[in-house]
Amino acid sequence: MAYTKCSKSPFHVNLCAKVRFSCVVVATLFLALPHGAQATEITNIGAIIDVNSRIGKEEKTAMKMAVRKFNNDATERNLSLHFKDSQGGSIKVAYAAEKLIKQRKVKLIVGMERWEDAALVADVGRQAQVPVVSFSAPSITTPFTHSRWPFLIRMTHNDSDQVKCIAAIIRSRRWRRVVTVSEDYGIDGDSAKLTLLAQALQQVDSEIEYRLVLPPFSFPSDPNEGIKTQLQQLKEQKIQSRVFIVLQTSLPTMTELFRESQHMGLLGPDTVWILSDAVSRYLDSVDTSVLSSMEGALGIKSYYKESSLPYKKFKYEFRQNFRAEYPDEDNLEPGFHALRAYDSMTTIIKAIERMPTNNSSPKILLNNILSSNFSGLSGPIEFKTGELVVGPVMRVVNVVGRKYKDLDFWIPEFGFSRTVARDGKEHSELQGPVIWPGEKKQDPKGWVMPSEAEPMIIGVPGRTSFDKFVKVVNVSEGKYDGFCIELFYKVKDVLGYNLPFKFYPYNGTYDDLVQQVYTKNYSAVIGDVTILADRLELVEFTQPYAESGLSMIVPDKSKESTWMFVKPFTKDMWLVTGGILLYTMLIVWLLEHQNNPEFEGPLIHQILTALWFTFSSLFFAHREKVYNNLTRVVVVVWLFVVLILNSSYTASLTSMLTVQRLQPNITDINWLLKNNLKVGCDGDSFVRDYLINVLGFKAENVINVSTEYSYEGDFKNKDIFAAFLELPYEKVFINQYCKTFTATTPTYRFGGLGFVFQKGSPMATDFSKAILQLSENGELKKLEDRWFVVSPECSNTTTGEKLESLSLHSFWGLYVISGGTSTICFLLFMFGLCTSNDDNVWKKTARLALYIYHGKRVVPANPALAQSPGHNH
Repeated sequence: MAYTKCSKSPFHVNLCAKVRFSCVVVATLFLALPHGAQATEITNIGAIIDVNSRIGKEEKTAMKMAVRKFNNDATERNLSLHFKDSQGGSIKVAYAAEKLIKQRKVKLIVGMERWEDAALVADVGRQAQVPVVSFSAPSITTPFTHSRWPFLIRMTHNDSDQVKCIAAIIRSRRWRRVVTVSEDYGIDGDSAKLTLLAQALQQVDSEIEYRLVLPPFSFPSDPNEGIKTQLQQLKEQKIQSRVFIVLQTSLPTMTELFRESQHMGLLGPDTVWILSDAVSRYLDSVDTSVLSSMEGALGIKSYYKESSLPYKKFKYEFRQNFRAEYPDEDNLEPGFHALRAYDSMTTIIKAIERMPTNNSSPKILLNNILSSNFSGLSGPIEFKTGELVVGPVMRVVNVVGRKYKDLDFWIPEFGFSRTVARDGKEHSELQGPVIWPGEKKQDPKGWVMPSEAEPMIIGVPGRTSFDKFVKVVNVSEGKYDGFCIELFYKVKDVLGYNLPFKFYPYNGTYDDLVQQVYTKNYSAVIGDVTILADRLELVEFTQPYAESGLSMIVPDKSKESTWMFVKPFTKDMWLVTGGILLYTMLIVWLLEHQNNPEFEGPLIHQILTALWFTFSSLFFAHREKVYNNLTRVVVVVWLFVVLILNSSYTASLTSMLTVQRLQPNITDINWLLKNNLKVGCDGDSFVRDYLINVLGFKAENVINVSTEYSYEGDFKNKDIFAAFLELPYEKVFINQYCKTFTATTPTYRFGGLGFVFQKGSPMATDFSKAILQLSENGELKKLEDRWFVVSPECSNTTTGEKLESLSLHSFWGLYVISGGTSTICFLLFMFGLCTSNDDNVWKKTARLALYIYHGKRVVPANPALAQSPGHNH
């Protein structure tokens, strides 16, 4: 059978025509397809997120929303997202980044919630020159961060601001110790954050007491059991702080942490839970049952405007897309993770739009991203050296019931504020009313507080040299007595809260007793413990309730003086008193020797009579009469002076004779050292080591004295030549032995006596306030007077008191009055003498001289005068 060409029949003609037309159409379509593909460029973008977690789902939905919106509006360029799972460790994440670059030819990689992952991906991007947009940042940004990873863009801030916010909260409530909580990610990723936190806490007088490290939730063994074990170890190690700062955990670990903490009583009253920004972001993603287990916790969250129109529009679209993609999720609200992911894609899209072609240099894309400047949903988007420029505004939230509420804003430059405005009024403390764990409104202590089931274990000195401070009466019956014990009960009444306790006597040195508090065998020590610098390194002391210093006790040596009777007055006082006596004597003689028969006779007799009259008036024993009225004035003033001097002298001399003035036998420590003499002290106190290590006594010369009653016998037996006691003990000792011993002034001062608590204990502050209150209202003084009563024989004795003689400074006014009165009276008398006749000046002068010499007026030879009536010779 032979085959021929198409026939000319109509059927064959139509068939051939159809075949040719089909070929043309197919050829045309085939040729047109490449041109159409070239018209719409595809830009591949890689995204590495935890696709199975709630946060990853939010991020994926938000990024797809941004890409879909761009692709719907774009005509020449489309974006294609390629997702990779970040679970499996940082090495797997870096490998996923390499695959995206080599196989998917991505122009950029976005994602990475953990900095450990972002750092490795940034290394891959640097080698391939592919920009990397990270959702995380290092805790500390160094000057070399940008130069090390030049293709890295960080869509978040470092941890310095939020760590300062946490420290500000700690300072506002005066918590002294905290416990940090973090999940172990395998590369010690929280070390830098811990360093920042430790530095910030140090500035607010707080510190990290314990690091609670939780196993990763991806751990092969049961992670829930690992969390329970770590919490149990915290309690077994007697960690007292109950201020927990959760730095970083995964959502499953956080959920299990709070569930187990609630079960173990770590979410009860007096506990504090503070969540960092990385953990607080879960609050938008967890269901209400998880929130209810976190009630009372404080969270630090980055602020974003929920009332803005772009956010409301985004929220509406997000809810629709999220419901469609994840119908099993109950919570449809977008969290901060979704906002940041959306802003990241918006930043990338804006940068791609400014690229000339899809094949442009990666550095052009990088520079376009770094030059971004717009307001995103999560805040201002502007970069400098690869990180956001504008610092975040933090908001402090409080989990209450099945939701959380805003308390205050925290702005790095201003601190706490009620408004988000940077020019608003700032506060030094957190102002918003807080509902703490256990639904308490009162600020928690943040410390393990004693209860009836677990009372406070308090150590007391079992053996004391001076039992007036602490005395163990009966251990089995729990009877203790002494000044310190009674002061403790007084303070307990002032505290205002219940404080179950139990005393335990400790028969060791005071340093060992303080060590028991440091090792947490005792919660506190109530007793006469001296505040020393080395002890302050280990424990917390209260406000001192008594001063402390080192005094030297030695046998007394009475100070006797043959000239004790002249001691009441100073030398100058005696000289001036003698001078005013002689002056008064002279004035009395001048006024009286003319008319007073008592003053007649030879001149020496007259002077001795005047001297006897003046001196005997000191004792009010004078018998001579005075005839001149002016003399009477002089004598009255002089007797007043004598009365004051006599009373003052008698009082001063009586005091000197009554007050026993003791003089130490030994006054110089160097003399004791030079003569190699033995000294005594309380062997259980720090004084023994102080005498040996500081003052230089030989160990064999320092004798331990067990009780206050042994000192007297040791002195009598010459076992010791001096005793060194702290100031409170010295006062007690001298109050009993004031007749036989004396003390030197304390030369070496210490911090005083106080109660001891564990480092960071809030009860130390409460006790200090109570002690100050008792001191200010006089209760502490009454307590001292009741316990440290002076013995009757010492009640009127002042040991070592220096009584000063009466000086001229106290009496010069009296002497001026006496001397001035005598002078005025004498001048009046002389004036009357000179004006009694009309003689000339020469005769008046001669008459005055003769009067002073002869003791009577010399009458001139004048008959008229001689015959005048009433004239006397």
